[in-house]
Amino acid sequence: MIFLFRRRVEFLLLVSRDDAHGHSMPYDLVTNGWQKSQSVPSSVYAMFITPEAAQPMEQSSRRKRVTRRKVLRLILIVAILLSGFFLLEWRYLSSLGQNLQSKRESLNSGPTLLPRNSSQKRPSLFMFNRLLALAAHALAEGDSKIEPDDLWNEPIAEAAKWKPCAHKRKLDYAAPPEPKDSSGYIIISADGGLNQQRVAICNAVAVARLMNATLVLPRFLFNSVWKDDSQFGDIYQESYFINYLKDDVRIIKELPVELRSLDLAVLGSILTNADVPKESKPRFYLENVMPLLIRNRVIHFFEFGNSLSFDPVPPDIQRLRCRCNFHALKFVPRIQQTAGIIIRRMRDKSPRWGLVEDAVASLPPVSDIEKVLVENYAKPDSISTKSETDLAIVGEDYGARNRYLSLHMRFEIDMVAYSLCEFGGGEEEREELQAFREIHFPTLSKHYLSGKLKTAAALREEGKCPLTPEEAVLMLAAVGFKRSTRVYLAGAHVYGGEERMAILTNLYPNIVTKWDLLTAEEVAPFANHSSQMAALDFIVCSAADAFAMTDSGSQLASLVSGYRIYFGRGYLPSIRPNKRRLAVILANNATIEWEDLEERVRKTVRESKRVLVRPTARSVYRHPRCKECMCASRS
Repeated sequence: MIFLFRRRVEFLLLVSRDDAHGHSMPYDLVTNGWQKSQSVPSSVYAMFITPEAAQPMEQSSRRKRVTRRKVLRLILIVAILLSGFFLLEWRYLSSLGQNLQSKRESLNSGPTLLPRNSSQKRPSLFMFNRLLALAAHALAEGDSKIEPDDLWNEPIAEAAKWKPCAHKRKLDYAAPPEPKDSSGYIIISADGGLNQQRVAICNAVAVARLMNATLVLPRFLFNSVWKDDSQFGDIYQESYFINYLKDDVRIIKELPVELRSLDLAVLGSILTNADVPKESKPRFYLENVMPLLIRNRVIHFFEFGNSLSFDPVPPDIQRLRCRCNFHALKFVPRIQQTAGIIIRRMRDKSPRWGLVEDAVASLPPVSDIEKVLVENYAKPDSISTKSETDLAIVGEDYGARNRYLSLHMRFEIDMVAYSLCEFGGGEEEREELQAFREIHFPTLSKHYLSGKLKTAAALREEGKCPLTPEEAVLMLAAVGFKRSTRVYLAGAHVYGGEERMAILTNLYPNIVTKWDLLTAEEVAPFANHSSQMAALDFIVCSAADAFAMTDSGSQLASLVSGYRIYFGRGYLPSIRPNKRRLAVILANNATIEWEDLEERVRKTVRESKRVLVRPTARSVYRHPRCKECMCASRS
């Protein structure tokens, strides 16, 4: 259209262009420019115009002025039309980044959507505007389309062959010694959030068994980032944990009285990460830690976490890790009940969801995972709710449930800053992230300033950057989730706040958080306890009909996907993006068509759903399909 307008203007200029003597100048089609043609003599006009027939000078000047005014008026009209066209296009694209006034007030004020360390609103520069416009168009038409067959499923035939068996012990399995007969006592202080603590607990149980020691109930350190003083008993059932593992490791709540007064620092019995390397092999503990334990009777692992390798490890130790993670760690009833309420409300027929599909009763049966995590707390008769809240409909048939997708949006400022990537925010974003690095990651900050690290563009090409909300919504739309899909959003403190989340919440209006689904009274007991909040996310994400992650390397995503594999019976798919391939696909955002984007993204997701045996040295918590954790049938 622009080309036709330009040719029209050129033609009008052609008929009005005059030389210095008032004669028309021809447009040279060879040079595409206004000039006197060199192949035409200047006297050619004399063949048609005689001095007697020439027009008076005043009439010629007046005609020139009239013609020029017409041309200028036409040019002005064309410019206004083009400006209007581009303005409408810009308004349409930029509207994707604006939060709708009708969005729930709770999403505007919920802690998961607030920016961290930001005292004022910072304008967000969104990425992939063209593709987001295509996604919006596809979602607008998508509710009438049939979803892909494999959208809500794993390869069930292959996945169902793997069954949980970490709870089983061999007939000749040796019982642990009594505390007084053991090698000594192990204390651990676990750092980080809920998921890091969970890994630390399971590794501590394995190390205690390996060294024939007695384990003191794990302690949780107060973390400056998580700012949660919750201890083991605030999150997990202590008695259940101790009793379930009594045939593997002796676990006590406190040291014997005669050992409590020992100065472990003086004895050299406090071991930090500097003393115990990451993913140390069993041999390291037997050769370096065991003699110290026998001599001093007590060892304190400070900031203990991912400190035991996954291979090579004796099969019974490996199975014990799985037994601890999948069976021994049971959340306290208060967390179970609240998570059950959330699950219940994600599946109900509340008006908040709009029209409910009719075919809800044809869904696969509820997997074992829901019973394991929340027992009976997700059933209707276990929920008491005030009628005025309209949060649940008691008495509804639980078998006729509605599906929901859980999404872990790993886009907190610590993740964003540590990645060294850029996310469309320009110089202001770079300065903000560098300021955060200088405080929380000083060593990384020095390396970054030295210029020796990879550039942000190189990191994105290699798939090392966490997905932004824009990339997440493109992935979900391309995979085939409809606009009406119920989405449970897990995570906390999304970088950029509600402005950055507007893309996701506008295109998927049925996206909710725990703050949307719980009353103020129900959520109050968990206030200022981020680990307990994370426990709710862990349960609701694990029980979802589909789980999507934006960063497969995060602990929550790893533990949740592993939990879904272990208890899912092939009915609980996890969508893990291949960020390297996704970066290549999105790099063509200026030219790629939506159908091509859908096809390529769906191919990468199908590959991530393949049923594979745990690769060597990979986490059993994330990849439990191995002979130590699960049993595979040959049929």
